[in-house]
Amino acid sequence: MLNLKDIMGMCDCTEEEIAAVASHEHLPDSVASILADYLIHCDDGVPMLRRIIIEDIEIAEASGKTQQVEELRIVLRHFIANHPEYKGKVNT
Repeated sequence: MLNLKDIMGMCDCTEEEIAAVASHEHLPDSVASILADYLIHCDDGVPMLRRIIIEDIEIAEASGKTQQVEELRIVLRHFIANHPEYKGKVNT
């Protein structure tokens, strides 16, 4: 039987990116990892994942959750670094 770590390990996204998808879509991590992996491999999925992380930052900022904002900005920077086609298109 697969556990959550196994499921997340099969995804081509980081745990933090999966957590951002889970939070944004209100999904358990196991389901979010499947969605994130699907998106990372589809033609328009990378910009969608980038937008999800940005929206999570905006929600955290509006809620005054400074620690979460900083953590998500790190996730966004890492995501952009791994997908250079989007580098420089958003302030991090």
